[in-house]
Amino acid sequence: MRTVLFVIAVLSTAGCTRMSLDHHLNNAYRAYNEGECEQVMLELSQAERKSRSRSYLQPEISLLRGQCLERQNLYVDAAQTYRFIVTRFPGSEYAYRAHARLDTLQQLGHYSSAEPARPSPAKP
Repeated sequence: MRTVLFVIAVLSTAGCTRMSLDHHLNNAYRAYNEGECEQVMLELSQAERKSRSRSYLQPEISLLRGQCLERQNLYVDAAQTYRFIVTRFPGSEYAYRAHARLDTLQQLGHYSSAEPARPSPAKP
């Protein structure tokens, strides 16, 4: 009997986590539509914490984060976020969308596709 109750408790917790994750993601989209980027970032952070075992959600979360960064005129940060998606999830729909956002940022003059700066050791 205890085993059955334990299994039910574990399964219900997993379902609650998914519902909570969906709730935060839905709230992030709602806040984005209302133009409240601070709330978007908060909801996305909470969704990321809940989605650690669901890496397939990371590109969606990152794309929405990049769009919000663009809306706040943080173009360099948005471009880095989009490059992360393209590099880490190259075959996903979100990589395609991130690449399109990078192209748009470049056409608007907010992003240069030139090679990023590389750190070098200090000379004595």
